Amino acid sequence: MADGDGWARCSQGHVHWGRNGAAGLMVFHRDPGDGVKRVLLQQRNWWCHGAGTWGMFSGGLLGGEDPVAGALRETVEESTLDPAGVVLHGARTEDHGDWSFTSVLGSMDRMPQVGPASRETRKAEWVPVDQVADRRLFAPFARSWPALRASLTRLVLIVDSANVVGARADGWWKDRAGANARLRDDLATLNEGVTGLPDGLVPYELAYPDTVLVVEGAARRVADQPANGVRVVAAPGSGDDLIAELAGHAEPDAVHLVVTADRELRARCEAAGASVIGPRWLLERLPRRGR
Repeated sequence: MADGDGWARCSQGHVHWGRNGAAGLMVFHRDPGDGVKRVLLQQRNWWCHGAGTWGMFSGGLLGGEDPVAGALRETVEESTLDPAGVVLHGARTEDHGDWSFTSVLGSMDRMPQVGPASRETRKAEWVPVDQVADRRLFAPFARSWPALRASLTRLVLIVDSANVVGARADGWWKDRAGANARLRDDLATLNEGVTGLPDGLVPYELAYPDTVLVVEGAARRVADQPANGVRVVAAPGSGDDLIAELAGHAEPDAVHLVVTADRELRARCEAAGASVIGPRWLLERLPRRGR
């Protein structure tokens, strides 16, 4: 028996599985052909609590285990899904007081066939989101499903490199390309997750953004260098024009947040439907350099 196995009672008087809390993985895929969005669900086996019902792959956390790692571990233990193909987008936590459940949201660019890997799983299936509520759902999952459905999205963070670099007193005026390269490398730390997002932007507290760094002028060559998970895009002309274009680009299941302090660019991006935040917010989340 794992050290997290067992029942726990929260301060609200409810009984939950997982003495250290619990976590689960909610994976979605949108078919590029018919546009239908589907989620991967588990049917619980006959001997489990909630026998025969459907929900996300989930389970109790080990002592000191990170909830995201726990959600992935439980999914691997209970199914044949290869987590290497999952792109994480965010995590939301339901805090019951003395006990919590973390839903980890991610997507895949394909729908692999997934089967049981333990006795806890009767079967796994990719279910259209419009048909999930028609299933006999595991009661806790049924209560969370409306919020989970709204959380099936990803954050695209578009960074105005020229503006952000100008907010760092690290000698950028001596070497613009070098300063942009340092910013690119620092942005890779966002792969570990970002908190403190503007209220109402995305329906989860922790985001794993798809970060896009727009470079221009003398910094264009930075786009030809390794980027460690950050998309670096060289503007053929004005960086502002490209940023405004990206901000207005309709992408399924995507929310756009532009980082800039430029007032005119802010207005253009907001008119295109994107949200905008200043460089200070971003710099507070990056490794500290000269400011």
